[in-house]
Amino acid sequence: MRTPITRRTLLVTGAAVGASAVLGAPAAGAATAPAAARGDGHRAALVTPVAEVLDGGEQVTALVIASGALGRVERSSLTSSTFAVHVVATNPLTGDVAYEQDRVVTAARWTGPGEVTLDLEHGWGVDGGSTLQYMGAFGRNVLLDLDHTVTQAEPLRGPGARGVVVLDSFRQGDLSDPEVDAFTYHATTSGLNYRLFSPERRHRGGRRGAALVVWLHGGGEGGLLTGGYDYYDNEAQLRANRGALGFATREAQDLFGGAYVLAPQATSAWMQDGDGFAPQILEAIEEVAAAHRIDASRVHVVGCSNGGYMSLKMVAEHPDRFATSTPICCGIGPRDGSGGYFISDAELAAMTTPTWLVASADDTTLDPEDNTVHAHERIAGSIMSLYDGVVWDANTYPGHWSWIYVARNDPRHAGRSVWEWMARTRR
Repeated sequence: MRTPITRRTLLVTGAAVGASAVLGAPAAGAATAPAAARGDGHRAALVTPVAEVLDGGEQVTALVIASGALGRVERSSLTSSTFAVHVVATNPLTGDVAYEQDRVVTAARWTGPGEVTLDLEHGWGVDGGSTLQYMGAFGRNVLLDLDHTVTQAEPLRGPGARGVVVLDSFRQGDLSDPEVDAFTYHATTSGLNYRLFSPERRHRGGRRGAALVVWLHGGGEGGLLTGGYDYYDNEAQLRANRGALGFATREAQDLFGGAYVLAPQATSAWMQDGDGFAPQILEAIEEVAAAHRIDASRVHVVGCSNGGYMSLKMVAEHPDRFATSTPICCGIGPRDGSGGYFISDAELAAMTTPTWLVASADDTTLDPEDNTVHAHERIAGSIMSLYDGVVWDANTYPGHWSWIYVARNDPRHAGRSVWEWMARTRR
C-alpha cells in the first residue's frame, strides 16, 4: 500500500509561515528561487503511517517523517503546527472515497536522528483514522488505500542565524503496525489464509513445546469472493479487533510461558460452511504443529461471533483435540436446525472440553439467551461471563463486541482470569 505524495513548499528566509503548493505541482517560483530564498535544507521526506489496533478497530495514530535534512534542524523549532496532515481513504474494491479530511496533529516529537513523529488524534468516535471500511451489503471489512498529504506549514530553523529547513516533497511508505506486523503470512496446502505469531525463543515451551492459541475471527473479517469481487487479503482478522493480538502481548505470553497464535481467515464466513471450514482449520493447526514445537496438550480455540460458533463446531468435530474452548458472543443456530449453521443440543451436551462462554446481555446481533446462555446450560461444567454491556476505558461499545473483554483479559472466575485459566489447563 504505497502511495506517492509530492508537495513542494516555498518558505522565504525568516518568514513565519510558508506558502504550500497544490498537490503534485511546484509552488509558484519554486523552480527559479535562489538558494538563499529557499533556505538551507530543501529535501524529500519519507512518510510512514503508523497504526494501532484499538478496541474499536485499527486506526492510524501517527505519521513518522524521515529525512536527512531534519538532522540539521534546531529541535526547539518543531511544534505541533509545523506540519499539517490531510488524508483520503479509498475502498480498493469500489474505488469510492470512504472518507477525506484533515487529521488533527496533537503533538510533534523527535524520535530519532532526522526523524519526527506526528501524533494524530485517535480513539473511539474519532473520524478519519480507520484503516478498514465495513461494506454492509456484503458484511465484510476491507483494508483501505490511504493517501496522506503532508504540508510543512511553518519553517524549521536550520544552521545559521537566518537558515531554514524546508521539506519540499513527501513520499508515503507502507502502513506500519508493529503488533500486526509481528504475525507472519501463510496459507495452507489447500489455500486457507492464516497469520501466525511466534513466541520469543526463551518462551517456546521447553521439552514439550509451546502452547497454541487458535483465534477464529468474526463474520466481517473473511474474504469477499462474491458479487464480482476477488478479495482475500489475510489482513482483516488482525486489524478489525484485538482478539488475536491480545494473546501476543507480553502479559499473555508471560502467562502462557510462550504461545504461538494462529489466526486463520475464512474465504467467506465460518457460519456459511462450518462443515467445510472445520477440516481446513484443522489442516492449518496441523501444518503449524508440524513446523513448530507445539505442545499437543495445550491447543486452545477462541472465537468471536462467527468464530464463537466455529470454536464450538471445532470442539464438536474434534472432542479430544483442544485444551479449552472460549466462544465469545457465539451463534449456535436455530433449534430446529433450519439455519445454515447449527450446533445441536446433543453436541453441546456431549462436550467435555473445558469451556468459558462470554457475551453481553445487550447484544442485539446474536441473542445471548438463545445462544450463549443456551450453550452454557447444556455444556457440563462450563463457565459463563455475561456482562450487562460492553464498556472499556469509559467508552461504550455495541453489545455484540464482548470480544473486547477477552482481548483485555477481563473475565474472571474463581479468582482466575480467562487467560490464566487457559494457560493452566491441559487436555
